[in-house]
Amino acid sequence: MQLESPPQQELPRTEPVEPRRQRLRRHGHRSGLYALAFGLVALLVVLIALVVANTRRVELSWVAGSGHASLVWIILASAVLGWLLGIVTSVVFRLRTRRRRHPDPSSG
Repeated sequence: MQLESPPQQELPRTEPVEPRRQRLRRHGHRSGLYALAFGLVALLVVLIALVVANTRRVELSWVAGSGHASLVWIILASAVLGWLLGIVTSVVFRLRTRRRRHPDPSSG
């Protein structure tokens, strides 16, 4: 005859305690994300105000001729063009100033 042992109770799993440094870093990261979201919303509000305030049409004088366009489109196009030129300039400077790799003389 076998004797049955009493059923073992399963202990509830407890998560390890998060160290103070990790918790502060996590909360700091969250605060940074909230600040970024707030900044993006503020930028969007400024952009909408810019569009509303500059809807009138203006004359553009080119080297050869002229044209008419809405002032807000001129501002946005120049901002995008400046942003793209900044990216291209950054890439060119990075390529021109990076350290050159010399071939390893012992590998040949």
